[in-house]
Amino acid sequence: MDGPARIPAERRRRRPTRSGTVLSAESITTAALALIEAPGGNALTVRKLGAALGCDPSSVYRYFPDTDAILMAAADRLIHDSLQGLTRSDSWERDLRDFAHRLHRSMLAHPRLAMVRASRVTAGPAEAHAIDTGIGILLRAGYTPLQAVRRYRLFVDTILAQAAADAAAQNPDPQDRDERPDRTWSEYQHGFPTGEYPHLDAVRSELFAMGEPTFPEILDLMIQSFAQQLDRPDGTPEHTATDDA
Repeated sequence: MDGPARIPAERRRRRPTRSGTVLSAESITTAALALIEAPGGNALTVRKLGAALGCDPSSVYRYFPDTDAILMAAADRLIHDSLQGLTRSDSWERDLRDFAHRLHRSMLAHPRLAMVRASRVTAGPAEAHAIDTGIGILLRAGYTPLQAVRRYRLFVDTILAQAAADAAAQNPDPQDRDERPDRTWSEYQHGFPTGEYPHLDAVRSELFAMGEPTFPEILDLMIQSFAQQLDRPDGTPEHTATDDA
């Protein structure tokens, strides 16, 4: 995000606001995260930010052009926090698994920004670092540059999509808890008429598994698939025409 970098230094506020906060892109991002994560905090506005920071709302525009840019900064902050402490081991599979779990945990810890993170590119330094890290793991595994890029996109999109779905299922707002999607699986297990859906009838006693977390198995299947591609007889990953496009 290049908004704050374009602001002349003389326009940036150096004195503390009424609440004692020194206004900066970082303090605004911190306040935005607190507002988003507060009960009923789905709608982020500059007016609310101004009130939280103890400043005139127009001061926020000295650092960000609009609330969308603030959302992107907040999402990038969460990516940064999720990757803190990530280290390289002697196993690319272990590192890719750690990378995925960190993103997944972060999305569940901040569910109101999960869909933004799954569907948008922040273009910030933390996301650039995440992409660099993920592609680096796949290059170290033995993929060519193009293959590493393609498989990273496949991998991270799958992880983020599943994490966003898992975060949505948490429904942080108490008034929405009766609409939890996992509630429907027990209804399928006990509620449909015998004989009307023969295949569901055949697995009726196993339908409880539909409500179990799928992320661990999805992650296992993806890493196993990547490893199998690298173990092909010719010693190269699975080759397709699109890899050379």
